[in-house]
Formats: sequence, structure tokens, C-alpha cells
Amino acid sequence: MADIFERTKKLIGDEGLDKLHNSKIIVFGVGGVGGYVCEALARSGVGELHLVDGDVVSESNINRQIIATMDTLGKSKVQLMKARIKSINEACKVYTYECFVLPGEFFDIPDFSSFSYVVDAVDTVAAKLAIIEKAKDSNVPVISSMGTGNKLDPLAFEITDISKTSVCPLAKVVRKALREKQIRGVDVLYSKEEPIKTNTRTPGSVGFVPPVAGMAIAGFVVKKLINLI
Repeated sequence: MADIFERTKKLIGDEGLDKLHNSKIIVFGVGGVGGYVCEALARSGVGELHLVDGDVVSESNINRQIIATMDTLGKSKVQLMKARIKSINEACKVYTYECFVLPGEFFDIPDFSSFSYVVDAVDTVAAKLAIIEKAKDSNVPVISSMGTGNKLDPLAFEITDISKTSVCPLAKVVRKALREKQIRGVDVLYSKEEPIKTNTRTPGSVGFVPPVAGMAIAGFVVKKLINLI
């Protein structure tokens, strides 16, 4: 492995680095949470990343998304994330899909069962359910991010089975839908913080909450892949 992972090797050894280098991960959504998932996975030495997002950068993204600046407004999020990953680790294979996941229209990704892990960091319930169901049908481990909006406590996140979640309104909806589909054993990241009530339908956000969620998810995935948890 390249010298850029010398410090990482001190913690996980050559075997751990090799496992990450040979891992193939797909991340759905590269915004506030997903962008930091990609960042941490790339810096951890993951060898192949597939990025799925049909969105472009807007001004409202700048307060929390790693690829959002005044210079990147209007540009494809997955293309920006790909360029960033390559600037971190040029050996990482990066594949991009500029599209959204729609229920009943899950686009065809060749050999989905070959992924080492699936990360869901999208916003809509329908898309989350489609991603989780696809992962389960393909026998690929998946972790799903619940709500990070209307939160101010970056230390309130927890990763657990969806059945054990509380407080989070999004987790409640997803939990009910998965139960109806008889899908069990889904790991999620959620916040134990009570959502802050705002006067707008669009959730409020702040720059120090979604990034922590993304880093926590990436850490969980890495430790799973190298059998630390």
C-alpha cells in the first residue's frame, strides 16, 4: 500500500489495509452525510467506491457538505466527490451514477451482490426502502442514515438495529415500513436528540452535525470490514 496509509497501518496492520483495499463499497447520496462517508472511506484506503447521486451543488448545501463551495455551485456532486477522492488516493477506483433511486425503478448496477457494503445516505423514505431491500435481496450488508436535520448535538448519534431506535421521526417511519415488508436486521445511524422545531418544512442544518454522522458511519463500515466489530 502507498505511504499515505502508513499511520493507518499502525492501527489496523497490513492485513486490515489489504481488506480495505480489496473492498468495494457503494454510497447512495453524497451530500451532508454521504460526502463525509466517502471522504473517510477514501482516506481509510478503500479500494473501490461507487457513488450514486443525481443532484448538483446549491447554495443551501454550503453550510454542511464537503464538496459544496461558491466555486462548485451547479456542478455534479458525484463528479466533484470523485475528483476529491482521486486527489486523496489516486489508486482508488471510483464509479459514478448521476441519478436518483426511485421506487420500482431501481437502476441496474451490474453484479450488485459483489459489493462489500452498501451505505444509504439519501433523504427520502421511498429511496431508503428501495436501497435497503436491494441490499437485503443481494445479501450485502447495509447501513442506513436516519435524520440529521433539526439537530444541534453531534454527540447524540448512535448506531444500532432499526428496531431499537427511538425519538427520530424518520427512523419511526422507516422502522414501520420495514416491519411491513418483513425486513429485519438493518443497522442504522440515528440521533437520540429530540428534533428542534422550526417554522419551515425544510429541516434546519448546521455544519458540525451531518459530518459527524458520516464519519461515524464510515468508521462502522471500516471496522466491520476488518472484523473489529
